[in-house]
Amino acid sequence: MPLSTSLFRGGVLAALCQIALAAPPVAQRSAKRSTTCRQTEVVVLGAGVAGITAAQALHNASISDFVIVDRNDYVGGRMHHTTFGDKGDGTPYVVELGANWIQGLHASDPGAPENPVWTFSKKWNVSNEYSDYDSILTYDETGANNYTDVLDEYDDASDVAVANAGTILIENLQDTSARAGFSVVGWKPKEDMHKAAVEWWNWDWDAGYSMDKSSFVFGVTGDNVTFNQFGDNDNFVIDQYGFNKWLVGEASTFLAANDSRLLLNTNVTKVAYSDSGVTAHFTDGECVEAQYAICTFALGVLQNDVVEFEPELPGWKQEAIDQFQMGTYTKIFYQFNETFWPEDTQYFLYADPARRGYYPVWQSLSTEGFFPGSNIIFATVVDEESHRIEKMSDEATMAEGLAVLRAMFPDVEVPEPTAFMYPRWTLEPWTHGSYSNWPIGMTLEKHQNLRANVDALWFAGEHTSAEYFGFLHGSWFEGREVGEKVVAMIKGNGTEMESYAVLHGTTPYSHYTDLNGWPVSSFIDFEE
Repeated sequence: MPLSTSLFRGGVLAALCQIALAAPPVAQRSAKRSTTCRQTEVVVLGAGVAGITAAQALHNASISDFVIVDRNDYVGGRMHHTTFGDKGDGTPYVVELGANWIQGLHASDPGAPENPVWTFSKKWNVSNEYSDYDSILTYDETGANNYTDVLDEYDDASDVAVANAGTILIENLQDTSARAGFSVVGWKPKEDMHKAAVEWWNWDWDAGYSMDKSSFVFGVTGDNVTFNQFGDNDNFVIDQYGFNKWLVGEASTFLAANDSRLLLNTNVTKVAYSDSGVTAHFTDGECVEAQYAICTFALGVLQNDVVEFEPELPGWKQEAIDQFQMGTYTKIFYQFNETFWPEDTQYFLYADPARRGYYPVWQSLSTEGFFPGSNIIFATVVDEESHRIEKMSDEATMAEGLAVLRAMFPDVEVPEPTAFMYPRWTLEPWTHGSYSNWPIGMTLEKHQNLRANVDALWFAGEHTSAEYFGFLHGSWFEGREVGEKVVAMIKGNGTEMESYAVLHGTTPYSHYTDLNGWPVSSFIDFEE
């Protein structure tokens, strides 16, 4: 029998804890080498959002002959949590190392569509709290310094830049960098450390990359398609069973306890594919042969040759993979024996005089509505700072962050932390980063090559979504679509995804809307 959905709604606490934190139990498999591969119709590579959603699409179409494979011991992928600190009674808090926000909520139009992650979070009672981005104080090396007027200046420049992006997309068909797009409307931080911090807060923190490295048109578009469609607000997940609770819940509707179709702790080393099928090979010598495979590996895995493909992926495919960007988003957690920062504020923006993006944003979890009294605060870094810090020791990183906090609060005796921790996403072989970003010069045709199947091997993930790249809901939409496409192939009425062996440099807007079937308003409504 499937795991009871009532566990998440009404409360068998012990059972909930077992399911949400550990995921459906791992299928028991012999360590003995097989002389033949396990046979199935579809093998789903990855048990994150795209993988589970693709498998659910198969199940919804009455296709039950599938296998889901993941190297981790839980369902959720980059929705990954851990324990941290002490609640004062010897038990730790649960904090998210990866995805943390449900984005694009509370649309003003009652007829607007709803972000599916929000739909499922409500269904499975995922605890979350409103992120109030107006609850912010600004600092530099002198301590508290009110430069919130620069936030308003950025907003004014952004309004004009966003409108310009729409013109570029529809009329000129030529992309440029976000730096150039904002520069032409007068936003030029140059050596102004306060402007640099404000720009980081508004751009880098979402994109994972600076304006210099990001597409202007698609950076603006990516935000608009989510926030103009679903709503302006974000909620921060604080659930003590983890953000992945909703995905584990959805998996429980079609996977039974000890389901032999879910292979966790299973590391894929090679994927052999052709037009007649796919074989996935594992480190333990086992393998699965399938009619089709849905590969939901993170972009960073595909870029770093973690898994061997046989034959090698065609040039048009690999070039698209290598050109797209995999950003890194690193949260650095501190717990202290007191909350020495303002308890009624959620965010603290720091402008470093020498280095852009140096421990720039601090977020309080000790604030009411989150973990009040926890004395937990965390900093976020991205891109080059993530790569630098993730190669450092805990002790060196902790010291850097403490020096910043002591500069921000010079009138406080900032103590040593009682707990300290941060992930190293760039070094994780199953992801090599956090989420994708659209680079300068990546055309719509080339991105379609990133999405397109190669023979019986199909691809899905947040990076394959042109609408929602970098967002959790992008993984959900792509997983569902690819799952449905594979269903159609199995039933004999499907077609392969379009790909482009020859690229044209630009893609007419009308062609792209025809290709993806988008409503025009979802893409070109650039009004703030």
